Amino acid sequence: QVQLLESGGGLGHPGASLRISCVASGLTLDYNALGWFRQASGRVREGVASIKSSDGSAYYADSVKGRFTVSRDNAKNTVYLQMNSLKPEDTAVYYCAAGNPAYVRDWFPWHMNYWGNGTLVTVSS
Repeated sequence: QVQLLESGGGLGHPGASLRISCVASGLTLDYNALGWFRQASGRVREGVASIKSSDGSAYYADSVKGRFTVSRDNAKNTVYLQMNSLKPEDTAVYYCAAGNPAYVRDWFPWHMNYWGNGTLVTVSS
């Protein structure tokens, strides 16, 4: 049984940093692409960042490029999202997801095989 468990969400001030984590069980990171989506209240779920576990190739939405960094530790079956220079518009529930590596650049919800339950990130002063 595959499980993705997120942690590390919370409240951050504008300009601050937060890191969220996702521990995967029941699947091997080497054969998957993993990454993050987010969904703000009243908005559609959007891809944020993805990483191909086999070679570490990473891709980002334009809205977070230069501020967010996705990384993975295959030995720990864990994917991270380091979020710097947070903005109020980053407020959302962040979901960890896993899918076929072929879709690492086409990071859309309908390409994903597995989802976590989400962790809330709130950016507010």
